[in-house]
Amino acid sequence: MDISQKVAALVRLGQYLNPADKTGKEELEAVKQRAFELNGWFTPEFIDMALGNISRYYLDETALKAWLEQYPGAGSPVTVKEVGIVAAGNIPLVGFHDWLCGFLSGHKVRLKLSSKDEVLMKHILAKLAEWYPEAGAITSVEEMLKDCGAYIATGSNNSARYFAYYFSKYPNIIRKNRTSAAVLTGSETEEELEALAGDVMHYFGLGCRNVTKVYVPENYDFEPLVRALRKYDYLGDHNKYKNNYDYNLALLLLNNNYYMSSAALLLVENPSLFSPLSVLHYGFYTDVLALHAELRANDELQALVGRGGIAFGEAQQPSLSDYADGVDTMAFLTTL
Repeated sequence: MDISQKVAALVRLGQYLNPADKTGKEELEAVKQRAFELNGWFTPEFIDMALGNISRYYLDETALKAWLEQYPGAGSPVTVKEVGIVAAGNIPLVGFHDWLCGFLSGHKVRLKLSSKDEVLMKHILAKLAEWYPEAGAITSVEEMLKDCGAYIATGSNNSARYFAYYFSKYPNIIRKNRTSAAVLTGSETEEELEALAGDVMHYFGLGCRNVTKVYVPENYDFEPLVRALRKYDYLGDHNKYKNNYDYNLALLLLNNNYYMSSAALLLVENPSLFSPLSVLHYGFYTDVLALHAELRANDELQALVGRGGIAFGEAQQPSLSDYADGVDTMAFLTTL
């Protein structure tokens, strides 16, 4: 397949995945249900959110063509290599962008999926192969990725050390734990705070683009923020999530720590960017410019939300050029 054929295939895939149109998509609906049954964190709501964002931001024809113009070598590498991609499984189809880059780069992709997130991606690959048999030869799903020409691997800080060791002889991109934060000024509107609540709560807060800490000025009034977060109180009915909430609440009570809460989230002052599931950390600042400079230099930060950063509500809507860890995956692949 040449690059124009691949783009056409991806646009067709985007139309198929678009959750706004469920007509004649009984097979996809069954796959989504199976993905939820195998991983209770992948609720129908969040699967549809992931599919909708992929369809809208990754598989739009105009966006794809504009993005590919930045990479003249895409689709026709001097030497075709086998690229091993180790995908994470924290949110639905979290490894899709890496696969997309590999698919369009012109290399062959050997994909290792997380057991937590294999149903949806396998269906997508099977559907592409059904429509375009030649597309089926570009990607293989494997349990072991030995002797690839290059590697892209995403995991925890611990697994990243193993990846760095095993893949050190090959060109590689190794990703570690990352998270996102928001900077508030106190002048946010009710609509902006509701949008921020989505950045915190979508996918139960399991994604690296989820806001796990907010920075606020001294004497900040938290009531409007807590009120906005109550929009997601229904997530407290989710058994797995509720177990985390109850556990973290018990720790706070036992240690006599101050906290604020909605029915599904605990707000705790803590210096760490990373917060436990069902907890949102907050901290105070006095100099917003100094804070922005400090955060942008922090290599644990994936996205910065708020004035001067990503717009409220758009943390989980990355474009094709929003690369994980800020490393240009497409440039890496097209210059191998």
